[in-house]
Amino acid sequence: MLLGSTAAQAAEPHADGHVRISTAFELPGDRVYPEGIATDPYTGDFYVGTYEGGTIYKASPGQRVATEFLPPRIDGRSQALGLEVDRARRLWVIDRPTGLAVYDIPTRRLVARFVVPGDAARLVNDMAITPDGTAYITDSRRSTVYRVTPAQLAKAHEQGGETPLTPAFDLTNVVEPHAPDTITLNGIVAGPSGRYLLTVDMTGGDLYRIALPSGKVDKVTLTGGDVTTGDGMEFQNNTLWVAHPITDAYAISRWHIGSDGHTARLTRRVIDLDFQTPTTLLRKNGKLYVVRSQFDKGGPTGPGTPKLPFTIATVRGL
Repeated sequence: MLLGSTAAQAAEPHADGHVRISTAFELPGDRVYPEGIATDPYTGDFYVGTYEGGTIYKASPGQRVATEFLPPRIDGRSQALGLEVDRARRLWVIDRPTGLAVYDIPTRRLVARFVVPGDAARLVNDMAITPDGTAYITDSRRSTVYRVTPAQLAKAHEQGGETPLTPAFDLTNVVEPHAPDTITLNGIVAGPSGRYLLTVDMTGGDLYRIALPSGKVDKVTLTGGDVTTGDGMEFQNNTLWVAHPITDAYAISRWHIGSDGHTARLTRRVIDLDFQTPTTLLRKNGKLYVVRSQFDKGGPTGPGTPKLPFTIATVRGL
């Protein structure tokens, strides 16, 4: 049920205004609280990470109920957030408290494990992989973006054990000042040809462009709205979709990104309780696949009881 819209949505000339939300597949378990999603471009399989225990689920095309791909609480993994699949069919899994783990999909074997150095508070959150195979990872407590290059991954695999994550870009003095322990950088995506990254400050409502390889940071000029509470993002063909897990006002916004990545114009914003606290999303075959986290239903952001089963939604028309 559509609950609200913005003026920008109403003014959009080519939108029919009709958004259709259905269930793509279910996740077994009564305390799953899914957070991240990725797809294998070679097989079409979906992988979903969970906040509760870090279980990774797999759903093949046409499969109604996902199955367990990686069990919870192994390889030091306890909370699986952002996920990515690279061209070598490796599954990258962010573990919120510690760092990330990389797995070979065909064998399910751990390739390498990276950890955040130091004792300061951290919240490793989301990830993007550029065309050259380099991964960039946000830390929401430290306002930092880490980097793992293909050479670093190969070395970590050869050495085994835990490898420290390398800070690449520190945005502490760039993002809007916030109270201590505020969640800042969250979703991150790579621009075309890997020339830049876009990352969101979910508390400040700003979007930042990080030039590659220089690391020059610019605030993206937003028109029509902001990206407050922005979480996971998807970027295709100059269009950016942003998930907003707002308590009792769950939303997805859509933006047109200028050709150089310096501007963003809000073209649509849909609020619907059927998104069930959307933490992230991906676009495939003209449809959005949205993670219904239900974090505010007995999960990490609120009391209550989740609606079972936990599911991934298919959204058409957005």
